[in-house]
Amino acid sequence: MDTEPEKPRTRNTAPGKRIGQGMWIIFWCLFLGGLAMIFAQLEEQKYNPNQQLQSTTTSTSRQIQLTANRYGHYLLPGHINGKSVNFLIDTGATEVVIPGRMAERLELPRGLAHWVRTANGEIEVFRTHINQLKIGPITLTNIPASINPHMDGEILLGMSALRHLEMRQANNQMTLEQRIK
Repeated sequence: MDTEPEKPRTRNTAPGKRIGQGMWIIFWCLFLGGLAMIFAQLEEQKYNPNQQLQSTTTSTSRQIQLTANRYGHYLLPGHINGKSVNFLIDTGATEVVIPGRMAERLELPRGLAHWVRTANGEIEVFRTHINQLKIGPITLTNIPASINPHMDGEILLGMSALRHLEMRQANNQMTLEQRIK
């Protein structure tokens, strides 16, 4: 029986060498993935510095303190009818305005269609009603709203909700206050 002599192993084909290279590849993938996650969180914090609301409750009022993001906008987390949402404060919006896809997720009914004038021209939106709107310790009920099927992004927290609150703004800070009756 003829057998070929066994070839000596070279450094490049040693099993331990391949395993070591694989471990380095895994390490660098995990390291770079971790860095990407850290930078994504930093960017999110810059976009919405109010992810953890600062609030104060006394016997006469409920307050939340907000910080403007780097664009000068006030974003904040909240709830509509018990479901988590993100709001963008818009004192120029007559009503709370909910993007179409978000309204479907919130199971809000589309009411009568009507036309509104926006910065981008006139568009058709649909009336709806929010039973409960909650931001931090502040709870508002029976708030008129509109569903905008052409809009994406955050819910615009407009004047149909904000008129129930006192607003104060100085520098890059805003305070929303609900008086307790």
